[in-house]
Amino acid sequence: MMGTQDYYKTLGVEKSASEEEIKKAYRKLVRKYHPDTNKDKDAEAKMSEVNEAYSVLSNKEKRAKYDQFGTVPPPGAGGFPGGGFGGVNFTDDFGSVADIFDSMFGGGRRSSRSRNVVYEGADIKTQVALTLEEAFSGKKITVDIPRLDKCPECGGTGSKDGSKPKTCPDCKGTGQVTRAQQTVFGTFQTATTCPRCKGEGTIVDNPCPKCHGQTVVREHHKIEVDIPAGIEDGMRVRVRGEGDAGKKGGPNGDLYVMVRVRPHKVFQRNGANLFSSVSISMYEAALGNEITVLTITGKEKIKVKPGTQPGETMTLRGKGMPRINGRGFGDLQITFKVIIPKKLTKAERAALKKLM
Repeated sequence: MMGTQDYYKTLGVEKSASEEEIKKAYRKLVRKYHPDTNKDKDAEAKMSEVNEAYSVLSNKEKRAKYDQFGTVPPPGAGGFPGGGFGGVNFTDDFGSVADIFDSMFGGGRRSSRSRNVVYEGADIKTQVALTLEEAFSGKKITVDIPRLDKCPECGGTGSKDGSKPKTCPDCKGTGQVTRAQQTVFGTFQTATTCPRCKGEGTIVDNPCPKCHGQTVVREHHKIEVDIPAGIEDGMRVRVRGEGDAGKKGGPNGDLYVMVRVRPHKVFQRNGANLFSSVSISMYEAALGNEITVLTITGKEKIKVKPGTQPGETMTLRGKGMPRINGRGFGDLQITFKVIIPKKLTKAERAALKKLM
């Protein structure tokens, strides 16, 4: 029998709980037991108990009466306004419940006009691989992607031969149906998504044979994508409006092209800067020399200064990658590796001994 439950226990709060704590507990239980989110057979009954408990504890006067008389106020003891529990309009008496349903389920109260629901299309992701040289210069690529397009046969209506979807007779186009529950406080109504039209407010009696009433079909497309100069491994390029078409005439999603830059056999990269190493003989290190090194744009001559030590570096300004924001170029840092010969000729050995 309803009305005999321990309202504090139902909401999981202490008797000293504040109004905010009671509301917080109620929100949590609504998310757990509301028929829109919980399809268990016992959820509706549990939701009714939760609503009953909250309707009392959220009202200062009713809560005081409840605290005074216990779980069931005795007949004639004043009870709740209007004599006992009857005659209470639940939604009028505590509109905050409707506000909670609105915030969590997109509107708990019935609307008299059609929802005309449209759905934004999903984003699509694809991946391309580039060489470091291609990342340096940028590249225009073509990607082949499958995506959802507006059905060309029905024009995205989902109906055959130009017929239009009809207003759902169950929810009268609102996308919601109401359920009335009798409680000790009177009649309590809850709004749930219409099971017949899935909340869309319309139904298709004569579905399009191509899209089967879904309004979209999957097709392949070749799309040109501009990869900007200086792009880095792991970055993505966004192409607006090239994702899946939205159902019911909704806007397209976007296409995201994920970029992988392959490792290079000569250069390592950190942002816009490049790093490489070059081997020189101990004679070049000691005496200095002009050598040819590889840069990302080709070969270039540099001067090795006399007395260069193993592991010493030289920085070539502006010889790195272009910065993605278009503000110049990074640098190329070259590390010198000094090669010590394992075997020497007699002449080399004699010359080195003279230096000792």
